[in-house]
Amino acid sequence: MKVLVLNCGSSSIKYKLFDMTSGEVMAQGGIEKIGLPGAFLKLTDKDGKKVVLEKEIPGHKEGIEFILSILTDKTYGCIKEYTEIDAVGHRVVHGGEKFASSVKIDQDVINKVIECSDLAPLHNPANLKGIDAMEALIPGIPQVAVFDTAFHQTMPSKAYMYGLPYEMYTKYGVRRYGFHGTSHRYVSRRACEILGVPYEEQKIITAHVGNGGSIAAVDHGKCVDTSMGLTPVEGLLMGTRCGDVDAGALSFIMDKEGMDGAGLSDLINKKSGVAGLSGISSDMREIEAAVAAGNERAIMALDVYNYRIKKYIGAYAAAMGGCDILVWTGGVGENQWATRRVVCEDMEYMGMKIDVQKNEGMRGEEMVISTPDSKVTIIVVPTDEEFMIAADTMDILDK
Repeated sequence: MKVLVLNCGSSSIKYKLFDMTSGEVMAQGGIEKIGLPGAFLKLTDKDGKKVVLEKEIPGHKEGIEFILSILTDKTYGCIKEYTEIDAVGHRVVHGGEKFASSVKIDQDVINKVIECSDLAPLHNPANLKGIDAMEALIPGIPQVAVFDTAFHQTMPSKAYMYGLPYEMYTKYGVRRYGFHGTSHRYVSRRACEILGVPYEEQKIITAHVGNGGSIAAVDHGKCVDTSMGLTPVEGLLMGTRCGDVDAGALSFIMDKEGMDGAGLSDLINKKSGVAGLSGISSDMREIEAAVAAGNERAIMALDVYNYRIKKYIGAYAAAMGGCDILVWTGGVGENQWATRRVVCEDMEYMGMKIDVQKNEGMRGEEMVISTPDSKVTIIVVPTDEEFMIAADTMDILDK
């Protein structure tokens, strides 16, 4: 089965084509700046080289049409006809309480995704554009929705309810939903496969950390807590998102700055986090360079970033009554060995010992980085959300 995976953003489309019989990635790339001047498609060719193709792309339908033309192109393509694509899997950001698993898309599913759009106004409408475009270009092709929030729907109410008037939940669905669910699900399962241990018997903490980041507690195969909330702002310090902050501080800032809701959203989503604290960048590589040069604000921002991760790991170990496996993933989790070291240092009290030599310099590969006598296995697992989406798509259609 050949499965095309699409991740549609407001002005972008990422894609991967999988041959699920062999697990091979047949093609991958992405479109940027949809509806804007200078739109382009960037792909990886057969020799592993990056190729950039510029083209006017007014909308998502035209963007997906361009992707399909490249997939069947004599120079860059890997299939002869669109009909070789058996199914399409879509990343859909918010499923609210309506979806606890991936589903085959029909009109009822589309209607429910539309109902969830208030919770993800920048993402769900873009995801729906991708679904509509595929139906228009290849009518009747089976499509599956895989939700960022679905994995976290096993959380108990004590973990997802906020201390607000109950009517805010019943009227508007205000509660913790969590995100990165497809990644947390993939890496928690993959870690157990690598270690040869039963998934349903482990207490696992997954740290998906990068420019965006979240921690999840996975107890005996089910997510019981996660750090992101109603939106992706809550929890860890991120590249430009503030993470946990006193809500009273936000109303104080709004009064002092004469700020409206849109202005506050811009502040906490785009101007805060590591970039806001350091005044340098949201890119952790630039922050590490500034730290090495002795920049005090960069040092402070990195300290806050690492401390938040450590604090959530400790909290989730307490919530589950222990931890068997700590999984690192995401751009920082997979590549920034110094953050892994700092976070895991001084955690021997909970049976966690990092192997400093194995960890140092290790980037982007599956590897156990704990010492042989560590009670908690620390492991790096590069995430593969696209493969998880393709696998879900195949499983659902096979059934």
